[in-house]
Amino acid sequence: MVAFNRTESQRKGSEAVYDKVIPAGDGWMYELKPNQVLRIVDLEGNQAVDTLFFDAANPQDHYSAMATITAQANIFLTTGSVLRAESGKPLLTIVADTCGRHDTLGGACSAQSNTVRYDRDIQYMHNCRDTFMLQMANYNAGYEKRDLAPNINFFMNVPVTPEGGLEFADGVSAPGYYVEMQAKCRVTVLISNCPQLNNPCNAYNPTPIRLLIWDK
Repeated sequence: MVAFNRTESQRKGSEAVYDKVIPAGDGWMYELKPNQVLRIVDLEGNQAVDTLFFDAANPQDHYSAMATITAQANIFLTTGSVLRAESGKPLLTIVADTCGRHDTLGGACSAQSNTVRYDRDIQYMHNCRDTFMLQMANYNAGYEKRDLAPNINFFMNVPVTPEGGLEFADGVSAPGYYVEMQAKCRVTVLISNCPQLNNPCNAYNPTPIRLLIWDK
């Protein structure tokens, strides 16, 4: 079992240059400037926040779970984790984290995965992959479906079994927990505030998140 690493931030919400609440099931796409700090707040607890990052100067160089895991020799993300692109380039560093551990293996829910995991009758249900594609379609920078890659699931608890399988377990977050990341370059952030109703990642009750940005 990997220990949780909880660290608080000294940044004040009143000093943020950006402050927005994202409703349950909605998405967000935004470009961070170098050295800006993004905080994702789990307002009500146990909300999964599916997130992808892109080098804004070279969008094909997106977040890589493999490069990140290999460099830090740890499958979980927490304070000190450097989130790397396919090229190995550092995109962001986690600088504060009151949840203590985040998943980078479980991927995003989709209509297809929902039918495989649960039931054919729920294929129509809202999912993170569709939210990602809608956000990219509305973002005026040429992002397409082929730019999607395995994502981070902030606040989501996906332990690995002794046999090497994944479990989608009850969340380990709580109301007001947050994760904070500092951009190392211009970074495009793509978020799906997960609408999943079929596993415990959202406590079967998707809820809003809050996003804050500071210039440093």
